[in-house]
Amino acid sequence: MLSWISNWWSPKSTPSQARSVARVVRARYDAAVTTDDNRRHWANADGLSPNASNSAEVRRILRNRARYETANNSYARGIVLTLAHDVVGTGPRLQMLTGDSEANRRIEQAFMLWARSVHLAEKLRTMRMARATDGESFAVLTNNPRLNTEVQLDLRLIEADQVTTPDLDRLSTIAVDGIVFDGSGNPIEYHILRNHPGDSFYSARSDYERIPASSVLHWFRADRPGQTRGIPDIMPALPLFAQLRRFTLAVLAAAETAADFAGILYTDAPANGEADAAEPFEPIELEKRALVTMPGGWKMAQMQAEQPSTTYGEFKHELLNEIARCLNMPFNVAAGNSSGYNYASGRLDHQTYYKAIRVDQSNLERIILDRILAAWLDEAALLPGLLPDGLGPFAQWPHQWFWDGHEHVDPAKEASAQATRLASHTTTLADEYAKRGQDWETQLRQRAKEIALMSQLGLTIEQVSPAPSQDNADVEDEEVPADDA
Repeated sequence: MLSWISNWWSPKSTPSQARSVARVVRARYDAAVTTDDNRRHWANADGLSPNASNSAEVRRILRNRARYETANNSYARGIVLTLAHDVVGTGPRLQMLTGDSEANRRIEQAFMLWARSVHLAEKLRTMRMARATDGESFAVLTNNPRLNTEVQLDLRLIEADQVTTPDLDRLSTIAVDGIVFDGSGNPIEYHILRNHPGDSFYSARSDYERIPASSVLHWFRADRPGQTRGIPDIMPALPLFAQLRRFTLAVLAAAETAADFAGILYTDAPANGEADAAEPFEPIELEKRALVTMPGGWKMAQMQAEQPSTTYGEFKHELLNEIARCLNMPFNVAAGNSSGYNYASGRLDHQTYYKAIRVDQSNLERIILDRILAAWLDEAALLPGLLPDGLGPFAQWPHQWFWDGHEHVDPAKEASAQATRLASHTTTLADEYAKRGQDWETQLRQRAKEIALMSQLGLTIEQVSPAPSQDNADVEDEEVPADDA
């Protein structure tokens, strides 16, 4: 009875609807299929979370290997140094953008003097190198009474090894090794060991300091959502660096082995033929500039030098190109060699690299420099007469940072393009000076002083518009070697 009522109330389905319900669509991806050929290749693939993948032990191993390779591989050291020099350069320069030009000048000069006193540029370069080899860099805002500036703020750099929690299991689940977070995912506390784990007097029960997050600068690249600790930027290239050194040593060993043998004795006589007896593998001392005779039936042949092999340079080229790719660095920058480049390809390869540098600099401004400036203004506000009054809260003071500009390969062509952009109003003096890492107001004031002095001394000022020659105008379209360009 109940089944009859349920059938009566249930909607009737047509045969076509029944067929559509019964049909199951199964999508298939070749990359998701595990076969005997790719089983071993994907054996290490896992579904760990970003923090579980970057556990304390994994990060320790990666740091040690990256530091070892950077310390013993000339290419690795050069790549890391070049990256730090291109990103930080001689250091950032502050430009305040408040309505009071005199106040802007005073703040910029005071901050510049403080930055030189604490060696800000050197510390930023060290932090960029640490991010490349350690995966992350830390700095603690401290007070240094021995500074020769009124503001006693200072930066104390900390290696990633010291940011850890020995008793992590006792903390709540919102803590990651070395960092404690609140319910919204914001860091509220960092745990920093008083002694480095690599020190000889370090103890596993070493105490650590609990430093509030407002005093700690943590710079790393988050590759996955929810990632809280960094891994080395050169991590994908570590096996390639090892292969590069192994191949170089193998080629050198083969060349030395071939050079150890001056020649070899051989005979054309058949086995048990007419040839004097010779002891196999017996070395023969040869005098310089001497004519020697061979035993009867024997000949002397000189060893052919076949090392390094013809593929040695090609192998190093391809390997260095693959190594530099994870850093968005072109081959000629990583290798320090542009002999195989032409003008157009050199500029094209550098576009990706310069864009990556601008991204790093923007990240450095937001995470490190803006917080340093805020801490510096907080302390400077306590000193009478250092900061002007009536400009409102510090957070509302507009500012920007200038970095070193990149030199153009053809200055004449760049000057011509710059004049065209200014004449067509597609750019501004502020933008053009910013590309060179300069403050346009400072440069114009300096130029006004020069013009006034030249007029006072009776020197003429000739206005010359840069006009590229026909030869330079066609450079970009020709396959011209970089050295000639």
